Formats: sequence, structure tokens, C-alpha cells
Amino acid sequence: MRILFLGDIVGRSGRTAIKSHISDIRKEESVDIVFANGENASAGIGLSAKNARELLNTDIDGLTSGNHIWKFKNLYNVLEKEPRLLRPANYPEGSPGTGVQIIEAEGLPPVALINLQGRTFMPPVDCPFQVAERILSELPDDVRIRVVDFHAEATSEKIAMSYFLDGRVSAVVGTHTHVQTNDARVLPKGTAYLTDLGMCGPENSCLGMKPEIIVEKFVTGLPKRFEVVKGPGVLQGAIFDIDDSTGAAISIAPWQRNFS
Repeated sequence: MRILFLGDIVGRSGRTAIKSHISDIRKEESVDIVFANGENASAGIGLSAKNARELLNTDIDGLTSGNHIWKFKNLYNVLEKEPRLLRPANYPEGSPGTGVQIIEAEGLPPVALINLQGRTFMPPVDCPFQVAERILSELPDDVRIRVVDFHAEATSEKIAMSYFLDGRVSAVVGTHTHVQTNDARVLPKGTAYLTDLGMCGPENSCLGMKPEIIVEKFVTGLPKRFEVVKGPGVLQGAIFDIDDSTGAAISIAPWQRNFS
């Protein structure tokens, strides 16, 4: 199986690129499944119910998220009813939605999509390592392909998670920092890993936002209202190939496509 996992979708720019290009990209790259992180798809922070449905009506098979998923309360009902939209599994019991889902596409083996959130420099949540352990213990044995989006700030925490899960999941990919890293590799026991997938949004920006606003915030120390940049952008992520019979990763490589 070949899977494309796209980084954080940022604002209208990212949504437009997904809608315009994802079907062609699936064919050109011969991918079987497409996942993406959607937590910043609405004005750069959060995901509205309208934009969630918009993205799920494209050729995306599953949307993960992170700490900004709670911004729009109209999304809570969507989280409860739409199995393809995940929130981090390690939020307290009773939070809307779920953090794990088995994706079953016609003619393909089942794929478990797991969403976790880190704790270092992030809002307090339950331990992602313990929650990951629980999830794996509850997955059916015949679901061999298991993909984890670890939405975390600290590189060390992401790497630690990858080794914690090495040989037990097919891939661990990081989101949240919006900067694609250059450390894609298959770990010793067969788990594909990339510290951060990058983002889908405006290229000439500061993590998707207008650079001048971010610069002023750093220079003055005063709060500023962020604005998503308009104009040319980029789709970033990773493509990984998985052995259907074992769930082990064969390869992983960063992926990028520019758009106007």
C-alpha cells in the first residue's frame, strides 16, 4: 500500500490547493490512501464545520488534528458523527469525537489511523505514550497497517514516540510545526518516520501567516492578530510504502508540490 500524508492545511490557500489538485496527485503518485492534518484549515487556526465537510468531500480519506481543533464549537457535532475526522486520542474521556479510526477502502486492507498530541510546550493532556499503548492493545490483529499522526512541538518527544512504537505501527509522522524536516527514514524494526510533514498553505509566509505581523510580534512583544498570506503556496507531506501482509514500512520520502 502507498500512502500520502499531508501536513497541516493552513487557511483558504491550503484548502483551495487540496480541492484543486488532490485527485490528480493521487493518480500521478499512484497512492492508495490520502490523509491530512486539518486543524488549521479555517483562517489559519482551527477547523470549522463547513470547512471540515468541504475537505472531506475531496479525495482525502481521513483528517487528523491537534490542539486547535476545539476553536469552533460547531465542529463538535461533526467530530461525533464523522468517523473520518479525528481529534487527538489523549484528550480526557468525554471529549467530542475519537482519536482512532479504522479506514476501510474498497479493495485495500484496513488501515488504523491514530491521532495523538504531545505534552512538551503544549496544552496539558493525558500521556500520549500510555494512550498509544492502550490503543494498540485494542486494535484487531488483522489491522496490520497502523499510521500515527503525532501532533507535537518538541522534536525529542516525536523521536521518542517513534522508537516507542517502532515495529508496532507502520508509520509515525509529526505535525504542528509546519516546517518539513529532512529526516525521513525507516527505523530498525520497520516503522517509517518523519519529524514533521510540513504544511499545505502559502509558501512565502511565517508558518502560513503574514511575516510582517509575526516579526512585529517578536520585536514588540505585544499580541497581534494573525492573518493568513494570500498567493502562491505549497503542498507538503510524505509518501510511504507499506507491506500489506506485515504492516512494516518499505520506504518513506518527503513530498512537496508547489502551486499558484
